[in-house]
Amino acid sequence: MVVGGTVVTPTGSEVADVAIRDGKIAAVGHDLPRDGFEVIDAKGRLVLPGAIDVHTHVRLSDEAHPHRFGQDLAAAAAGGTTTVLTFNNPGTGITSEGSSSPLAGLDEFRARTMRQAPIDFGLCSVISGTQPRALDQLPELIARGVPTFKAFMVYDFALPDDAIERAMGIAARHGGMLQLHCEEPSIIDPLVSEAVASGRVGARYHAACRPPEAEALATKRAIAMARRAEAPLYIVHLSCAEALDAVAEAKAAGQPVYAETCPHYLAITDAVYADESDADVMRRVISPPLRSAADVDALWTGLRDGVLDVVGSDHVPDRLDTEKRLPAPPFPEISNGGPGIETLTSVVYSEGVARGRLSVERMVEVLSASPASLFGLSAKGRIEVGMDADVVVWDPDARRVIRQDDLHHTSDFTPYEGLEVTGAPVRVLSRGADVGPPSGQFVERRIAAP
Repeated sequence: MVVGGTVVTPTGSEVADVAIRDGKIAAVGHDLPRDGFEVIDAKGRLVLPGAIDVHTHVRLSDEAHPHRFGQDLAAAAAGGTTTVLTFNNPGTGITSEGSSSPLAGLDEFRARTMRQAPIDFGLCSVISGTQPRALDQLPELIARGVPTFKAFMVYDFALPDDAIERAMGIAARHGGMLQLHCEEPSIIDPLVSEAVASGRVGARYHAACRPPEAEALATKRAIAMARRAEAPLYIVHLSCAEALDAVAEAKAAGQPVYAETCPHYLAITDAVYADESDADVMRRVISPPLRSAADVDALWTGLRDGVLDVVGSDHVPDRLDTEKRLPAPPFPEISNGGPGIETLTSVVYSEGVARGRLSVERMVEVLSASPASLFGLSAKGRIEVGMDADVVVWDPDARRVIRQDDLHHTSDFTPYEGLEVTGAPVRVLSRGADVGPPSGQFVERRIAAP
């Protein structure tokens, strides 16, 4: 039983006790009977539902890295995240014909993650233009508990527009939802070619070749496709004000369009591309890239006002000595992404709640309740009777500086190195127990129609 803390829900906060029995929340109220319970004193602290990180690229364990999957999920728990959804790794789900298949990818994912996770987890399948007959498998994928799947409008594995629109329609008919990476290749590709031809290949030029208009144009195009398909759409890692405006317009028209942003877009600006060495910039090569201070302010306003629905880490466990590679290669060859699974709640709380940009109730909504609702995690995301007892006791007054040496993820760097943050978890419960041995469960999900 967690006693005396301020229990936070999306609709309000109050000092209360939380009784936990058999992994579920049994009661929430004042002065609950304590007989038979272990008591966790949360006086002066916040009691939050565990964060749900719906956007990660956790790598599967293999012979060379036998604990990789479990280590990154343990890192998530150390930061206050109690459920993780991840995308299947490139190269998984190879069929006997030598091609990739979403259903084969699900089978491989479940087999290779069995008894490895210390917290609950699920899969969001990647649908690429290189997979034959992938869209035909979507109904069965949804039926087997994977109702959300991601496609890309860029890269050599992008899904063509007609296939994107068809995937949206299949999702609408079968209880699924497409997650879409929105960037416009007709803007990006010529800029990359021009930069390379002129010798501008340093890491900092990656951002210059992916301007906000590329993201905004693709976002508008995706929204139009979803409107024609009469389908829900989830836009991943939205980073700029122009794309945010497109989402706001769609929501105002009643269209079921949802959008997430990421902590790095809320805490770091594009000033780092000019102010740091090329080796340091390489750590922040992500797509879309970091944006201006004005974009950061717009994103916080979008979170506060409900235009943005979720914050996800977009965790990519790259290493400087492997995927990122030092010395830095030409920017088109640099692996995109960076780690963030452990710092998600700390960055959002510190940069948002502690600085007055976001209420703690709204933080709980975008980190827990909304991800649970949108992604079919009906037993999670709220501190209410009958829900899974995924509970975080949070010290709002803790002060620390984020350092790679203090983190538990499988990367060897953090993009937040040196960032001073306020607030930290002091106790994390997954289904009512302290996080420890690999007792996490694969969660088969179902989402409701919008």
